[in-house]
Amino acid sequence: MSAVGGYASRAYAEALAEFGEVIELPNCGGALLGQSIADSTHRDAVGPYPIFSCRDWSGLSADLDSLSGRFVCAYAVTDPFGETSADELARAFPDLCYAYKQHYAADLSRPLDSFVDSHHRRNIRKGLKHVSVSRLTASAETLAAWQALYDCLIERHDIRGIARFSAESFAKQFAVPGFDCFAAVDAEGICGMTLWYVDRGVAYYHLGAYNERGYGQAAAYAIFSTALQRFAEEGVRWAALGAGAGTTAADSGLTRFKQGWSTETRPAYLCGRILQPETYQRLSIAAPTGTTFFPAYRAPR
Repeated sequence: MSAVGGYASRAYAEALAEFGEVIELPNCGGALLGQSIADSTHRDAVGPYPIFSCRDWSGLSADLDSLSGRFVCAYAVTDPFGETSADELARAFPDLCYAYKQHYAADLSRPLDSFVDSHHRRNIRKGLKHVSVSRLTASAETLAAWQALYDCLIERHDIRGIARFSAESFAKQFAVPGFDCFAAVDAEGICGMTLWYVDRGVAYYHLGAYNERGYGQAAAYAIFSTALQRFAEEGVRWAALGAGAGTTAADSGLTRFKQGWSTETRPAYLCGRILQPETYQRLSIAAPTGTTFFPAYRAPR
């Protein structure tokens, strides 16, 4: 098997270890996180945020079989570029498997000017007038600059939960194989940055953050155009840009931004498997009536 990086690597799951025990899946080569179930001694095996990926999807079902003595459920949002099919996912996750979100993707074998939105092209020109874009290494200085920008993002959007990564988690994320980073620099210094993971011909957009100068100077457009062009020159075939905000968000700014760089969409599946049916039923007694949430005992109350 070829080496893997990014979301498919154990190193990425280990970067999220503060959110759960890393559960290695030896047959497929991926990893889940073991998380406690509230008011219970039981645990679930949960896919890393934002997506679960692995080396060999054909081995996933056997790995899940082996977890039945330790976990009540296993569930994850799957990689839209995973080399698998909806049927194969449904066999591995017979209790829940549906196209959860459409993720935007760009075919980098095509010239950027042939598909990037005209509004984006105007903002690219604006951005490149105000900032220069540099590719940075995963150094302590880069990490410190990123943390300052991400603190701005946390405050701007009131980010909570697993996406409010700790400094320790970011230090580990910077060390994951396939990590890449681009920064926008103006006269006062770094004003924006994007993080990527490159794995088996796909550049996955991981995170982006900007300060007020970056927002005002269209730094995101300058960074994305430079990063996508660089990836294309290096033979990366696809850019995986992620989904929009929320579950629909057809009119959100984030959706419009990602859509404007894309050539197509690919589904990410929300998948779940009940590993201990009796325990599942017992824990779900107190779930809200009629909930479709999975697992039912984790439904908001």
